[in-house]
Amino acid sequence: MSSQSDLTARARIRDAAITLIAERGAQATTIRDIADAAGVSSGLLRHHFGSKEGLRDACDEWVQAELTRIRSNALASAQDVFAALRAAPLRLQSYVLRSTMDGSPAGERMFDAMVQQGEDWIATTDVKTDDPRAYAAVLTALKMGMFILRDQISRAIGQDITEPPGQARMLRASVEIFSRPLVGPELAEQMLAALERYGAEEAER
Repeated sequence: MSSQSDLTARARIRDAAITLIAERGAQATTIRDIADAAGVSSGLLRHHFGSKEGLRDACDEWVQAELTRIRSNALASAQDVFAALRAAPLRLQSYVLRSTMDGSPAGERMFDAMVQQGEDWIATTDVKTDDPRAYAAVLTALKMGMFILRDQISRAIGQDITEPPGQARMLRASVEIFSRPLVGPELAEQMLAALERYGAEEAER
């Protein structure tokens, strides 16, 4: 059975890896870097995770589970949104972004998992779409885009979105955008019909 110190060391290693990968990317982060940041030896890191790939898999699994838990709590009650924001430091979002942008198998798995979670969520709501997979994929990309362009958003609004005031301002804007239709029902129907025709015409070529 693992001792409490072993469990604490494992968590420290995982947290150090998440932070460093979020900042630098997986390629630029070495086992030695992670061990030093966690205050442990490289041997102890390998004891717990086997390899850098094993550690990366453990980080992916933990981050996905944590973000899912936080998202579920936030959706359960508007009162939980602020608690969720405090519980989901930007490093978790940055870790997901780095993993995805690295183009690594781990990053691809994480993006696919988020799309699947979105599709599962759609199935529990009254969202109207003929293509839930595409809906979930685009929604995932739109949400990630805010963090990919965080420097540009920060400059545009004059506040750092990695800090609570700036983050709250950005998320308030996203809530306003997602809660109000940008296209009226009549125009939306016309656009969807036009896209349907376009797709059919291209398929015949």
